[in-house]
Amino acid sequence: MLIGTGSAEEFESEAPWMDSLSTEGVDLPNAIFLQALFEIDSADMCAMLPPALHPTLPPVASLSVFDVPESPWGQFRLAQLRIQCRSGLRPRGFLVSAVVDGDRARRGLAAGFGFRGRSGAVSLERGYDAVRLEVDVGGRGLKGVMRAPMRIGESDVQFVSSLHPASTPRGFRLVQVDTRFDVQRAERARLTLEGFDGEAWGEGRVIPTALLPGVVGVADLSLDPIRFVCRPDVLAFEGTESVGSSD
Repeated sequence: MLIGTGSAEEFESEAPWMDSLSTEGVDLPNAIFLQALFEIDSADMCAMLPPALHPTLPPVASLSVFDVPESPWGQFRLAQLRIQCRSGLRPRGFLVSAVVDGDRARRGLAAGFGFRGRSGAVSLERGYDAVRLEVDVGGRGLKGVMRAPMRIGESDVQFVSSLHPASTPRGFRLVQVDTRFDVQRAERARLTLEGFDGEAWGEGRVIPTALLPGVVGVADLSLDPIRFVCRPDVLAFEGTESVGSSD
C-alpha cells in the first residue's frame, strides 16, 4: 500500500494559522466554477503527500476555480491546485496552494478554512464556444482553454472534499474542508493547458503529463463548518479527529 513520504515539517512551513476550528459556514451564491483533472509525472508522487494520505495510481492533480460575485469578503476569484489522494478509503484533494484575487477573501479563507493562499490575478471567462482560464502570480501560473463545452446533467458532476495543511489550536493538522455545490448548469470539455508553472504554486514537482475532461458551470456554493481534522504523520484511520463545538 502506497503512502505519502513527505515530512510534516515540509508542509507546515507555509501553513496558515487558524485561531479556531469553530468556523461558521459561508455561502457563495451564483458562482462560476471550473474543475479539471490531469495526470502528473509519477516520480515524486509519494513525496508530495504527508504520511496520512495515499496517492492515486496514476497520480492525478486537479484545478478548482471559483469566480464568486458575492461573499462576506466581497467579490473574489479563487484558483486551487490539489493532489488527488485518499484519506483512509475516502477520495480527497490535498491542497498544494491557492491563488486568491482579493485580499479580504485571501485572509478570510486562510483564517477560517486553512487555505494556503497567494495573492495573484485569476481570470475565468465563460463563453458558449470556449472557457478561458488564466492565473498569474508574479508573471507565472497557468493559462488554459476549454473549447466547445457540451451541456451535461447537473447531477453528473462529482466533487471531493479538500484537506488543507494548517496550524490550529490542536497543532499542525490537515483540515477537512467540505464544499457543497447546488449546480444550476454544468458543461463538460477538455482543458488544454497553454502554460503551467508548478513553482508558481509552490510545488515544482507537479508536472502535467495527460489532460482529462473537466467541467464548468454555475452553482450556489457553500463552505461548510469544519467537522474533521487529521494528524499528518499517521494514517487517517488512526489520526482523524472530530471537531466539537468547544474548538
